[in-house]
Amino acid sequence: MSDAPLDGGEALLAACRDLGADYIFSSAGSEWAPVWEALARRAEADPGSGGPRYLDLTHETIAVAMATGYAMETGRVQVVLLHAGAGLLQGANAVHGALLTGVPMVVCSGESAGYGDGAGRDPGSQWYRNLSVVGGPQALAAPFTKWACAANDVSVLYGMVRRAGELAAQPPAGPVYVNTPVEVLLDEWRPAAAGPVPRAAGVVAADEDVAAAARLLAAAQRPVLAVESAGRDPAAFAALVELAELLAIPVVEPQSAVCTNFPRSHPLHQGSDLVALAADADLVVLLGCRSPWYPPSAKPGSATVLVIDEVPHRPYMAYQVLTADHYVSGAAAPTLRAIAARVRDLDAGAVEERRARLASAHAAADGARREAEQRALGATAGAVDPVAVAAALRDLLPADAVLVDETITHSRTIARHLMADQPGRYRYVQGGLGQGLGVALGVKLALGAERMTALTVGDGSWLYNPVLPGLMAAAQYGLPLLVVVFSNGAYRSMQMNHLRAYPEGAAVRTGNFLGVDLSAQPDAAAVATAAGAAGFTVASTGQLAPALEKAMTAVRGGQSAVVNVQLTR
Repeated sequence: MSDAPLDGGEALLAACRDLGADYIFSSAGSEWAPVWEALARRAEADPGSGGPRYLDLTHETIAVAMATGYAMETGRVQVVLLHAGAGLLQGANAVHGALLTGVPMVVCSGESAGYGDGAGRDPGSQWYRNLSVVGGPQALAAPFTKWACAANDVSVLYGMVRRAGELAAQPPAGPVYVNTPVEVLLDEWRPAAAGPVPRAAGVVAADEDVAAAARLLAAAQRPVLAVESAGRDPAAFAALVELAELLAIPVVEPQSAVCTNFPRSHPLHQGSDLVALAADADLVVLLGCRSPWYPPSAKPGSATVLVIDEVPHRPYMAYQVLTADHYVSGAAAPTLRAIAARVRDLDAGAVEERRARLASAHAAADGARREAEQRALGATAGAVDPVAVAAALRDLLPADAVLVDETITHSRTIARHLMADQPGRYRYVQGGLGQGLGVALGVKLALGAERMTALTVGDGSWLYNPVLPGLMAAAQYGLPLLVVVFSNGAYRSMQMNHLRAYPEGAAVRTGNFLGVDLSAQPDAAAVATAAGAAGFTVASTGQLAPALEKAMTAVRGGQSAVVNVQLTR
């Protein structure tokens, strides 16, 4: 090993190691040579040493989204290295998605803050190539991160990155940004004694708030509970089932739900229409919900609103209307268990009457679901009903498979017919479109080779994704995915919004809808085949199950597979 002095690259790598990051996800530029050298020195000195593994990725969205998917599954802080301001902007959509997803992440990019005349080593002429940003790239990152700052001296680099990781993990978890100029990375660094970063503390609900919530729930005659994201924690998933069963409280997963929060087959699961159920409720419980009322005036006028959340008000949301009457601020799992333990004086007869009524409503809805699937799967001619695709995936995917969803117009269909019953079964991509492939790769990286990971994505969303860099990463790092493209040949959500605003407008009269047509897109299966994945095009319902089975066989054999399904609607 060289006797050369340590530099800022070693400082950043040491911070990553002490944060407990498993990976450094990077779509890098030339400024990261000090980190590359530090990694090479480590491998030379001790090839089996621990610490973060470096992943060389070829697109910023893939790098950030993979970190999102991995952190979502593990809950651990991960690190992303991007290139100057340009790379940060290229990955900004995915960084914002990480903020909305609530995953801990440290994002770094670097630029030259000097002009080559300094006393240290020559940083190169990045500034000359117009990559520098007035005010520094931290000004770019500030709107879509929890915190953004610059490490302007090597003496603070280790401590700043370490602090960034701690901030990222504190509730509400999210990405933070550190600008690491090239000069700082090249400067000599003298390490000080340090150790692993402690685990972030959870938010504990106050006892008086828990008691108040228990009293409200015990007294309610027509309660309803809405949940968006609590199911990310398996312990919260189980605690919600216990509380709902104790009280016979109906559970709704609204359209904004981002994961499996409650078993879809459970008699207390009452679908996704919160507004309809809340209209007759005397108590509405919002568990991990960001903004349940759209528009805000849709909030039920007579119901008491109880909010249970680790951090009820999201600081990154410009507008958030909960209109709560009571708040319980605490981590979901221990808070739900504490509330259940404090419930007293339940009207057993009323609870059982409510349980029977909800079970009957669930059975009716489930019967309608099954009838819709029979009609869709029984079609013999023409393109495929999206209900058939969702039902086929449910029946064919292994019980422990994870489905990552990046559809828009078909998202509710997928959630309804997938019938996810276990935590982690279903995950919805947050933020702007184009991240799904990277998120699914990160989930696959966390789950390991034996767990199937599937991505459902609209053809419009698929065109936004960096498909070639994503499939390249899947092959390079042994992360085979099943991708099912819901192809309707249009940006249908754009047309729906046009129709919402102008139902009898000129576009309706003439058929001249702009911003919609995707008829010129290449066949997704053919593109996948050219990139080394298996590709299948499905044009009828009879082709659907055989194509999915062949695709899953390819994935089990280590090859990603893309199934392009032509839809009726």
